[in-house]
Amino acid sequence: MSGLAGMTLVWRGTTLDRMWVLNPTAYRKLAPLGETMAIASVGWFKRRFWGWGLAVGIISTQVAGGSINLVRGDFARGGMGLAIAGALLLYLLRPKVRTTFHSQSVGSTNDSNTSTAPSTHQKLLSNADNC
Repeated sequence: MSGLAGMTLVWRGTTLDRMWVLNPTAYRKLAPLGETMAIASVGWFKRRFWGWGLAVGIISTQVAGGSINLVRGDFARGGMGLAIAGALLLYLLRPKVRTTFHSQSVGSTNDSNTSTAPSTHQKLLSNADNC
């Protein structure tokens, strides 16, 4: 979703622009973040740790926004936003998801190492997941 939103915000004038008719206020607020969301989606699909970190940051912002809406009394928008963003954040923070992104990043920067033995860092992550 982040990639789709980012692409429609960065590349204006496509047929996908019609989806912003549903929420023009969101378009005005999210337009400056289009590049960040597009970059996050690239990192996410390449399973880079920085892509995971950007996704966590973006979704955390959504959780904060939903919480603020609830406090302000906008229960429908705040409740729905908090529920959806909260579920996505819980998924992103699962140890298995985090480890997938971290191990991909470690493996991609260490291609010259031909050893098949796991590194100390990978062992620690594995032990943390088992707890």
